[in-house]
Amino acid sequence: MNLQAGLWQQQTLKLTMTQELTQAIALLQYNAQELSAFLENKALENPLLQIESNHVQAMDPRFDRAKPAKKKIEKDKQNWIEQIGRNELYLEEHLKAQLDFNLLNAEGEKVFNYLIDCLDENGYLRVELDEIAIRFHISEEKVLQTLNLLQGLEPAGIGARNLHECILLQLKRLEKRNPLAEEIIENHFGAFAEKKWRDTTKILGIKMSDIQEVFDFVQTLNPRPASSFQHEKSAYIIPDVVIDWDGNSFFVSVFDEALPKISFNNEYYKQFSSNKDKQVKRFLQENQQDYYWIMRSIEQRKETLSKVSLKIVEKQQEFFIKGPSYLSPMTMKDIADEVEIHESTVSRAVREKYAQTPFGTFELRSFFSSTIKTTSDENTSSKQVKTIISKMIEGENKQRPLSDQEIVQLLKEKEGMVVSRRTIAKYRDQLGIPSSSKRKRYD
Repeated sequence: MNLQAGLWQQQTLKLTMTQELTQAIALLQYNAQELSAFLENKALENPLLQIESNHVQAMDPRFDRAKPAKKKIEKDKQNWIEQIGRNELYLEEHLKAQLDFNLLNAEGEKVFNYLIDCLDENGYLRVELDEIAIRFHISEEKVLQTLNLLQGLEPAGIGARNLHECILLQLKRLEKRNPLAEEIIENHFGAFAEKKWRDTTKILGIKMSDIQEVFDFVQTLNPRPASSFQHEKSAYIIPDVVIDWDGNSFFVSVFDEALPKISFNNEYYKQFSSNKDKQVKRFLQENQQDYYWIMRSIEQRKETLSKVSLKIVEKQQEFFIKGPSYLSPMTMKDIADEVEIHESTVSRAVREKYAQTPFGTFELRSFFSSTIKTTSDENTSSKQVKTIISKMIEGENKQRPLSDQEIVQLLKEKEGMVVSRRTIAKYRDQLGIPSSSKRKRYD
């Protein structure tokens, strides 16, 4: 084999991602909050980009603004303001306020405080007693004594080490005790939770309806005793798009009032543009170019989001007129083909963005769903199937609940939908609906 050195010409195609294109792609996928944060950071880096705070920006004149959007946002703002300064009781304070610390020595008080620190968000103790004993150089018996003090406080069930103990603690705290419930929970909890009750009825000499009564009663207890003490910040969603229907026509607008207004800092530019220093001139040129890139990227983001939103409304008119149960099957490729953009562009345009509609605020991604085959020429969406499954199960005979296979048959016979049993099971799990054996009642 002979190797020879030489020069050859070869023509190839190569896509180069320019800085402007990269930035435009990034800004397209930003929601309103992310874009605001980006612009604020840019204003710190680029002295030619200035931000006017507390600005309410005018809407794009090409679209009509839906009036309910502003009203709803102003109402949300008012609710948020009203929450400032609200006194909230925290679990640690609540527990310590109930305990008589005279019952504890200095060592016991340290253990008690440590037990509180080891409670999870539901109020369960997530550390082994032997670990605590080693940590404080005391016996497990002393740790257990302190734990018993904690478990005797309100809310009932606090300090439990598992669901079994949590339910039992609540049952034993009742003013009117339920011996059968305590017996079942204490000695037959596994079979009870799995609804494998026949062996339990034989052992205890009771009827299935007796266990059903216990089951219904246990459902009224709280499996998360500390849940009312969790003070998470409320999430306020500002819609990126507003969609309204006045009975005759749709009004679609990109809601950008929440975005800060940016403008070119002419004073700064004039102050330094006459400077002959090359580094200063390069600095001004780069930041001026950066400013115009950002402006173009924001305008392009708005235009793309507008086109995609308008096309969604066009293809989902039944949804926006009649409600969520009328959602039609639609993919991002459907929108991309009609708007003549790439499917990935549609994906970025709807990422973590929300639309305010006559039926509430929805994530834009929620308007896309997979297609289910039907016996007719038309198709339906997976969301419609889930809605029908929920209604079927809600109206079923609870003493003879529908199996997944029976739901398959009913969907085919009554709705003309062809869905496999495995898909029914998957949708049921996604809806948080247990299997037919666990839905069965023994009244």
